[in-house]
Amino acid sequence: MTVSHAAGSWFRRFSTGTEDGMTLLCFPHAGGAASTYFPMSKLLAPRIGVYAVQYPGRQDRRSEPPLDELTQLADRITEALTELAPDRPLALFGHSMGALLAYEVARRLETTERLRPIRLFVSGRRAPGHAATRPDLHDQDDATILAELRRLSGTDEAVLADDDLVRMLLPTLRSDYKAVECYVGPGPGEGVLSCPVSVFTGTEDTHVTREGAEGWAAFTSGLCDVESFPGGHFFVNSDREAVASALAARLDGATVG
Repeated sequence: MTVSHAAGSWFRRFSTGTEDGMTLLCFPHAGGAASTYFPMSKLLAPRIGVYAVQYPGRQDRRSEPPLDELTQLADRITEALTELAPDRPLALFGHSMGALLAYEVARRLETTERLRPIRLFVSGRRAPGHAATRPDLHDQDDATILAELRRLSGTDEAVLADDDLVRMLLPTLRSDYKAVECYVGPGPGEGVLSCPVSVFTGTEDTHVTREGAEGWAAFTSGLCDVESFPGGHFFVNSDREAVASALAARLDGATVG
């Protein structure tokens, strides 16, 4: 996959993959950045090329205002994707907020001929239409949001203890939470993909019930499988090698490690 200059601000390439391999495009969680997926890219090399989406409002795009509407963000990402050269099969992976974004981008890509995804991976996120297991956070005070971040164990404690970093993080995080919490998914029978969907969950993740995970089956006319990994909401970090192996097995039967 070749990144044009115009699309370059949206995507970070961590590995190119082999000529007979494929491309995995990864979508970060709320408050996350593309660099989250750099360790995963090393486990999936060399056959699977890994790219990650860089949302505005963080890291090298911190001077840009974040987008707080998930469908608008999906539109912008899809627009940038259409500028890429589709030289290998494309799969999408998203964790938490990134799972919803990956799904919405997959919906849009399925209307094209060049970039129809071969598989969607949704991780740490219940299917659209299933009730949330906690109150909305985007309009809560700072202390409540920081307490939730600590509970999820997905943010380095050194970051949360640094007042300057927290001041930089909170506006973007609020925007991301608003995008997810105000998202209205498709109605019954709508938004059904043709590609297979694989659902990854953490055994201790209270955000995603078994029913919520299995609910993704209603959003594809293809196969839908669910796999659970030891850990909480951020099992993708604590059990990264097993997650990478599950990705590789579903994409090309490869093993990692």
